[in-house]
Amino acid sequence: MRTYRLEEFGDIEGLVMRKEALPKPGANQILVRVRAASLNRRDTMILNGTYPLAPRAGIVPLSDGAGEVAAAGDGVTRFAIGDRVTGSYFARWIDGRMHPCVVDQLGCTLDGMLSEYALLDEQWAVRLPDHLSWQEAATFTCAGLTAWSALTGAEIPKPGQWVLVIGSGGVALFALQFAKLMGCRVAAVTSRAEKADRLRALGADLVIAAAETPEWGMKLREVTGGIDLVVETGGPATFAQSLIASSLYGRIVLLTVQDQKGKPVEIPGAVYQRSLVTISRLFVGSRNGLEAMLAAVATHRLKPIIDKVFPFAEAREAYRHFQLGDVFGKVVIDGA
Repeated sequence: MRTYRLEEFGDIEGLVMRKEALPKPGANQILVRVRAASLNRRDTMILNGTYPLAPRAGIVPLSDGAGEVAAAGDGVTRFAIGDRVTGSYFARWIDGRMHPCVVDQLGCTLDGMLSEYALLDEQWAVRLPDHLSWQEAATFTCAGLTAWSALTGAEIPKPGQWVLVIGSGGVALFALQFAKLMGCRVAAVTSRAEKADRLRALGADLVIAAAETPEWGMKLREVTGGIDLVVETGGPATFAQSLIASSLYGRIVLLTVQDQKGKPVEIPGAVYQRSLVTISRLFVGSRNGLEAMLAAVATHRLKPIIDKVFPFAEAREAYRHFQLGDVFGKVVIDGA
């Protein structure tokens, strides 16, 4: 089979395609024929050597991928040959709170999905909704579940409340779509005005172009009366404006804590002293959370937004395109 491995970190040249023997599933394992995979910001951080969890040398990258079960080892009960599956980001985290024994991640400490075949423990995978194409199904594991967890965590936003999303990457667009499913109103901030119509087409009730309105926090607060939940994907560049935009008892789920140059998020004291905003963090989610999200996706027949699809042989080009940062939705790599 053909598979990619990260043989060196720090440069795209470290991503190398190899031919390897087809693995055989052992007890409680499934062999998945991967039909598509997709990129997330963490994948470029792993490639560049800036990810907080140290990757294993020679790892098969990417947490997100979808395919069908091609073979099953002894004792497998969760799946049958031909079942459509995707992997769970934190493979060993089934439910409940995260703890040190469940930090292993596909594409980082465990071999991921950028391969013709992926060998997974049956507990590391979940079934996929039937209405999704392979390319669509390959986008939910990281960005989709992160957005879902942000919206369904400690306090689910009520219908009619305001949710703010920032940018047009995978997490932001999933958060927009999920918030609309919940009956929320959605404000979106984009760096480029030409993306505004596309965000409105997805259901955004209010769109602000940051280039035209740099102090967009106060503008949002004036128009909405205060944002109830911010899905904060911008980090240092946007956090202060998100705090200004928030209602008195608003919530900010802070997903990005530093930029590519290592600059951390700073809390503006003068603004925070006037606020009772709750700032929280999350790490994607558990397998049970992934299953709950996919059940909602199936019920509403939700479709993810795909920016561009690359053939398997052009995985490096997919990484380069993603790192340019001007994407609208998910960057997908077709299966071999």
